[in-house]
Amino acid sequence: MVGACHTCENCENDHENYCPKMILTYNSVNYDGTKTYGGYSDHMVANERYIVRIPDNLPLDAAAPLLCAGITTYSPLRYYGLDKPGTKVGVVGLGGLGHVAVKFAKAFGAVVTVISTSPHKKQEAIEVFGADSFLVSTNPDEMQAAVGTLDGIIDTVSAVHALVPLLSLLKSHGKIIMVGAPDKPLELPIFPLIFGRKTIAGSLIGGMKETQEMINFAGKHNLTPLIEVIPMDYVNTAMERLVKADVKYRFVLDVGNTLKAA
Repeated sequence: MVGACHTCENCENDHENYCPKMILTYNSVNYDGTKTYGGYSDHMVANERYIVRIPDNLPLDAAAPLLCAGITTYSPLRYYGLDKPGTKVGVVGLGGLGHVAVKFAKAFGAVVTVISTSPHKKQEAIEVFGADSFLVSTNPDEMQAAVGTLDGIIDTVSAVHALVPLLSLLKSHGKIIMVGAPDKPLELPIFPLIFGRKTIAGSLIGGMKETQEMINFAGKHNLTPLIEVIPMDYVNTAMERLVKADVKYRFVLDVGNTLKAA
C-alpha cells in the first residue's frame, strides 16, 4: 500500500491496511486521481510513511516478497498469539505464503506442522524450511492421528477447500486464520466451532509500523523467502507458470538489470 486517509481509527492505531480508503501499490487510485502502477512504474514518489528500511544484511531481491508474503503471515502469527515458543502451529499449503509462514513460526520458536495435499513436498518442508512434521490432508489416517494437537493454523490456500478437517486438528480454543483468498465461498458448518470454542478469522498484510517490525525481525534472523529472480521480458512466461503453480516460491522481477540492459 502507498496511502490511506490518516484520520480514521485504523490509521491512528497504525493499521493503515484496514483503512477504508487504503491506496494499493498496484491498480488503485492515488490521492491525485492517477492510477498506481507499483513496480511497473517508470518512477515512484511515495509518502515517507510508506517507506520501509531494509536491514543491510537482507539482499533486496529476497527481501522484496517479505513486504507482501512476509507481513501477511507475520502479522496473524503475532496478533493471534501464535508467536510464543512451544506453540503448536499448523500451516496449510506450502507455497509462496506458506513457506514464509513456516520460517516465521520457526523463528518464533513454534512447533510447526505443514498440512498439504502434496506428499512430495514433505522432504522440502522439513529439511529446507525446518517444519517439525508434515500431514497429507488427503490421508485420513494421518489427519486422524493429529486431531486436537494444534493451537492455531495459518491457512494460506487460495483454492476452495474443506475447513472441517482443519478444525478437527485444533485444540479447544484453537483458531484458524485465513490469509489465502479462494474465489468462491467456503462451506462453514457451525457445530465444529461450537464444540471446542474454536475461531475462524482473517488477516490482511499489516500496518507500516508492523511491517518495519517484521522486516527488522527477518533481518535479525536472516530470514528470507525462496525466490526465482527473472528479467522483465520473462514476465509473461512467469505468469503462465504461476497459473500452473510452477514456482518455488516467489518470482522477483529484476527491474534494475532490465533497465541497464535496455
